[in-house]
Amino acid sequence: MTEIKDTERELQLFRLRLSVAGVIVFVCFGLLMLRFLWLQAVRHSEYFERAESNRISVVPAVPNRGLIVDRNGVVLARNFSAYTLEITPAKIERNLDVVIDELAQLVDIQPKDRKRFRRLMEESKTFESLPIRTRLSDAEVARFAAQRYRFPGVDIQARLFRQYPLGQTASHMIGYIGRVNKTEAERLEGGDDAANYRGTEYIGKEGIEKSYERELHGTTGYDEIEVSAGGRAVRNLSRTAPTSGNNLILSVDIELQKIIEHAFGDRRGALVAIEPSTGDILAYVSMPTFDPNLFVEGIDAKSWEELNTSLDKPLLNRPLIGSYPPGSTFKPYMALASLELGKRTPEAAIFDPGYFWFGNNKFRDDKEGGHGRVDMYKSIVQSCNTYYYNLANDLGIDAIHDFMKPLGFGQLTGVDLENERRGVLPSQEWKRNNYKKPEQQKWYAGETISVGIGQGYNSFTPLQLAHAVSNLSNNGIVMKPHLVKMVESGTTKARKLTVPKESYRIPLKQDNIDFIKQAMIGVTKEGTSARSFANAPYISGGKTGTAQAAALSRNVKYDASKISERLRDHSLYIAFAPADKPRIALAVIVENAGFGAAAAAPIARLAMDYYLTGKRPDEPAKPAAKAGDPAQSTQPTQPATVKPDATKPVVKTADTAAQSSTQSVAKTDVTKPVVKASEATQPTAVKSDATKSSTPKPVEPNRGAPQ
Repeated sequence: MTEIKDTERELQLFRLRLSVAGVIVFVCFGLLMLRFLWLQAVRHSEYFERAESNRISVVPAVPNRGLIVDRNGVVLARNFSAYTLEITPAKIERNLDVVIDELAQLVDIQPKDRKRFRRLMEESKTFESLPIRTRLSDAEVARFAAQRYRFPGVDIQARLFRQYPLGQTASHMIGYIGRVNKTEAERLEGGDDAANYRGTEYIGKEGIEKSYERELHGTTGYDEIEVSAGGRAVRNLSRTAPTSGNNLILSVDIELQKIIEHAFGDRRGALVAIEPSTGDILAYVSMPTFDPNLFVEGIDAKSWEELNTSLDKPLLNRPLIGSYPPGSTFKPYMALASLELGKRTPEAAIFDPGYFWFGNNKFRDDKEGGHGRVDMYKSIVQSCNTYYYNLANDLGIDAIHDFMKPLGFGQLTGVDLENERRGVLPSQEWKRNNYKKPEQQKWYAGETISVGIGQGYNSFTPLQLAHAVSNLSNNGIVMKPHLVKMVESGTTKARKLTVPKESYRIPLKQDNIDFIKQAMIGVTKEGTSARSFANAPYISGGKTGTAQAAALSRNVKYDASKISERLRDHSLYIAFAPADKPRIALAVIVENAGFGAAAAAPIARLAMDYYLTGKRPDEPAKPAAKAGDPAQSTQPTQPATVKPDATKPVVKTADTAAQSSTQSVAKTDVTKPVVKASEATQPTAVKSDATKSSTPKPVEPNRGAPQ
């Protein structure tokens, strides 16, 4: 039977379907339009910025690091251009490891170079050019240039590198830069200068390079580069040039520095010389030294092992963190304290029988039989211990502490280097805070006796000793010691002083200062350093010192020939010149070298001769006393007789005699700690928190210290 179609019904159904489809299409187009409006109108700014950031990449342009020069313009740290083999990963179409292997056949590429390159790749973008080898030789450049066509994406670039042209000279002061490590990168990323350190590979690690990092670094520029969807560089859109870092003009005279380092020879020690009127550090010597160039690209394992394990500790910054008893260089300040506090007059004298009794304990002087009648002048010139045993007992430890503090003892000087050590200026409060056991926290009067001659708990850095004598010679006007005299703008060349004015003034009576200075002049004319300063063309003031490095058993006489070299006494000297208007004040210590007059004073003489007269030495400083001289004698009863000038009276000097045998004060209710030999042979390095001094063990003079 034939089916009859309902044409009208099918037509209505078709129209319905068509309408529904039309509505759906309309709704879809409506949604698309709404989305289009949302993206193009409402969120236009946001997505435009995203698109631009995908199209344009900002590549940092690292600035040139500032130069470091001495006070006379001698360059101490500079930048030099060298060829670097660099790879742009985005332009490499082959396997990167294969490319590097092939490059290694043309230039020397070590495993450490590959490791560094991989690390740089992780931290950088693929279109940035990264170094695979630095400082190419001319031969390597030539070999690669001949095969350049084989390595698309690999090129040779000229880059700046840091160099210290004087090598080991003044390395502890200048410091060095090195590659940014992970810890430093995280610190920079979280700091205010994160943007300014984008692309920076090197940063100051030690010395001035570290403490003046922000001045030296400069301002980073940038290049805007258009990149493709695949991340390849298309073209350079714009460039903001970097601004070079500021230059540093030091206060140091590098020729003076060289002369002093040469004078030390192979001996260990330190010397700091300061211009009293300005606080300019003229020389900053720490011996032995090291070559900072080794650290710029990363020191090799062999060199690091040699430096780090050496018994001479060449990496130790002795002027900054080495801590030593001042010995008899402390005596002029003790005398000044007694004058200022009304405890002594210059004319007041004692009779020195060669010992000082305190309770049941006998402190012996350096000279058997004593110095006889001793007034203040003679006590400094002949370095009489007994005088200062009495004086320390009369002053008391807290009065000594309060007077010495403004002079800079046991205080941070504020020098422009990081990790300065505070040292120890003992007091009752200091002992309570640094010992845990109640019996150790108590200060005993007998402990004050050894403090009076610069022993006991006293422990100061060479920088503090130089700062103190500078303050004294400058009549109590305190200038902050500094290594950088001026900062010079890298663009305008304008200069700015780092220390434009005095820090403070110590209220001292000029008559008292003048008397102490006159006594210190007597030391160089008729006292313990007369031999070293004989025929000097200028008048200087000074004071010798000999500090115990390790304690000996009671009643054991000191004999340097029978003691291990590293357990022998330290030789110290402080000085200023010219006496009427000092231009230089210094402190020098020669470790384990014996008497101050024998080792330290001759070095001071060479330094002053050059700085004041321009005279250069022909060879390292020799001990003032030759073999067989009384100054080398181990017998405490035979002080040396020095006759520097026929017109001057002969004075028997205590400082050139062997150290006397004073006994440690021991009370029945307390056992005093004694420095172990292993602890006393070298100055102690400090941890990062260098402003807190560790609790020292006192060196008690079981023999007198004539200095």
